[in-house]
Amino acid sequence: MAVVLVFAARAVAAPYAAMVMDMRTGEVLHSANADTQLHPASLTKMMTLYIAFEAIEHGEITLDTMVTISANAAAEPPSRLGLRAGQKIALRYLIRAAAVKSANDAATAIGEAISGSEAAFARRMNRTAQAMGMTRTHFKNANGLTEVGHMSTARDMTILGRHVFFDYPAYYNLFSRRSADAGGHTVYNTNRRFLNDYAGADGIKTGYTRAAGFNLVASAQRGSERIIATVFGGQSTASRNNKVAELLDLGFRKAPTRTALRKPAKPPYRGNPEGVAGIVVASGDEPGGAGKTIRMVMAPVRSIRPMPRPGPEAPPEELLLAIESGIDEVVEEIVTAAVDAAVPAVTPPPRPEVPAEAVAAVTVPAPTPDPAPTPAPSPEPQAEIILAELQPEIAPPPARPEIVTRLSTSGGRHWGITIGRYSSEYEAERVLLKTALAELATLGEALRKVVRGPRGFDANFVGLTQEGAELACRRLAARSAGCTVIGPAS
Repeated sequence: MAVVLVFAARAVAAPYAAMVMDMRTGEVLHSANADTQLHPASLTKMMTLYIAFEAIEHGEITLDTMVTISANAAAEPPSRLGLRAGQKIALRYLIRAAAVKSANDAATAIGEAISGSEAAFARRMNRTAQAMGMTRTHFKNANGLTEVGHMSTARDMTILGRHVFFDYPAYYNLFSRRSADAGGHTVYNTNRRFLNDYAGADGIKTGYTRAAGFNLVASAQRGSERIIATVFGGQSTASRNNKVAELLDLGFRKAPTRTALRKPAKPPYRGNPEGVAGIVVASGDEPGGAGKTIRMVMAPVRSIRPMPRPGPEAPPEELLLAIESGIDEVVEEIVTAAVDAAVPAVTPPPRPEVPAEAVAAVTVPAPTPDPAPTPAPSPEPQAEIILAELQPEIAPPPARPEIVTRLSTSGGRHWGITIGRYSSEYEAERVLLKTALAELATLGEALRKVVRGPRGFDANFVGLTQEGAELACRRLAARSAGCTVIGPAS
């Protein structure tokens, strides 16, 4: 009697790798197979978006540039935005779709818009990765779909996530949005479950393919501590999220509460200068390439001077110089000038007495009032000139200067931030002024407010939206400044 043995086929699990790092210093707190080359899946889009931010910063392209979708981009498999060949869409919507929904067609369109082709863009991705120290990473496409030779490691993706956070903090909030408008389509964050479940989580990117498994790079902040963790090869969304939560908890236990910030060195800009497509390498930097084919294309491919987006006006040069020379001296001069202005005017000396006989001997047709005595001119300190510029009609000053700022009550501006507690009201106001001048982009419309408490004076900015308050805190954190969001009920 023949015996037939039947073996159940089992899906081969993707290899597991992990890395935990102190975001502030780059210190590795835990690792497992961190240098094993694996499929990164959509973690790749972190590099695609990083280069997009770089290109915008250097004027290669703008957020409002209308991108024409190629047949190649439109044919990418899910996850996708549903772009059509020939369609025109603003770059800002492609960035949102790639960051929030992890749309493959949007990522490919970004790469083609910046470099002319996805292959050329992949070469730029590899140059940027090498400059960051991602020594075991090689990109073949802009979206992370499985392709031979498209590999990375948990260590390299952690390094990349840290660069995204520190090099382009103004864009980092994209990765924490639960949803976004992508040109008429509302897209939802592929990482929203983890963002909602883990306290302090604020990004950054998920990834999944059958070959890669469930990948995630996540960052979270608690107090002054910020941890970034990476997992490759999760078995499901839930198990991956649980593992990343464990790794972040481990990081918060091991990381010191206070430490000096050591930002990573920003890689040098290596894009096309002046918006001109220069040397294009066709094949030599690919593994197994037959040699380099170099084509010189000197025609301008985009506007050299893109129109600036409307935004807050740049601070006057005098204010920037004041920050550099020390805001303490500027405030002290203003206070001194205000106090001097409050001194009463000098009383004129009494008029001399005239004998009555002399008065009787003089015939006066009509009494003429004596002219008012002219007070002696007093020197005008430089600080008074500054005050005159700020307020043309100077009323009698109070005992101490009063700082007044604008406050908008529209748009749900019921949020704020606190940047520290100080021993004196003067010190709190000084820090608020210096911070406002350094962060006009996010705090230009906020109200500076000092709140006295039992343990000191809290320096607050109020009159912000929730998104504006969170963005301001992230930007201040990137400058190693303390910041806490204040909600409407706070």
